[in-house]
Amino acid sequence: MISSIGVLGAGQMGNGIAHVFAQYGYRVVIFDIAQVQLERALVTIKQNLERQAKKGALPESLVGETLGRITVTQDMNDLANVDFAVEAVTEHEPLKLEIFRKLDGIVKTGSILASNTSSIPITKIASVTSRPDKVIGMHFMNPVPVMKLVEIIRGHATSDETFALTSELVARLEKEMAVSQDYPGFIVNRILIPMINEAAFALYEGIATAEDIDKGMKLGTNQPMGPLTLADFIGLDTVLAIANVLYDGFKDPKYRPCPLLVKMVNAGYMGRKSGRGFYTY
Repeated sequence: MISSIGVLGAGQMGNGIAHVFAQYGYRVVIFDIAQVQLERALVTIKQNLERQAKKGALPESLVGETLGRITVTQDMNDLANVDFAVEAVTEHEPLKLEIFRKLDGIVKTGSILASNTSSIPITKIASVTSRPDKVIGMHFMNPVPVMKLVEIIRGHATSDETFALTSELVARLEKEMAVSQDYPGFIVNRILIPMINEAAFALYEGIATAEDIDKGMKLGTNQPMGPLTLADFIGLDTVLAIANVLYDGFKDPKYRPCPLLVKMVNAGYMGRKSGRGFYTY
């Protein structure tokens, strides 16, 4: 039975993942190398829980209870006894592989190791561990407390038992599951990132302004936000990283990252988090 969860990475995705697990009764340990990031995560989780309570989506009494189930640490060894670990660090393959090597040597035998990767093959991540049958992709959508979908990706060696336990967790979090084969980008980003990249090409080629590209997609296809606004929200560095995974993984020119996107990332224009992307914030 899974009762304790380890979350690696206290950024936007990590704190959201910790939030939902704690909200649904799991004990959660968040690991990050930066103390300031851990402190920021706790503040964010508290604010988001209070917002849920204010809207009536959560009883007021559960705010304190939920926070009480979360502990933070800068020592990965504190994850040794968790039943299930979810990695949610930067979308950078060498870093993820290094973390899984370490995690495999720390977390007790029998525990499942999941990655929140949005594009990197699970089979590759699993190959650096001694338990590839217990490695799975568990890709949450952003913002985690709000979005209902979790993309589940089975690696080549992921066991039926690991898949069943992970599926059960998704249900316990009252989220919906979409199951993907282990190919670059999985389902959501295989479709989403080329759309964002094509919107960047439309801007790059002078077809329309950023505002009109977004207006066209919002009002013409009933999307809640335009692709360039969404790119700024995701982070242009993350969009580019996933575009490169698709391009490298399939060797197909249709996935070539837009030169404008590359230039913007090189200039430090990362979107909302840097104050400037396709729009200025």
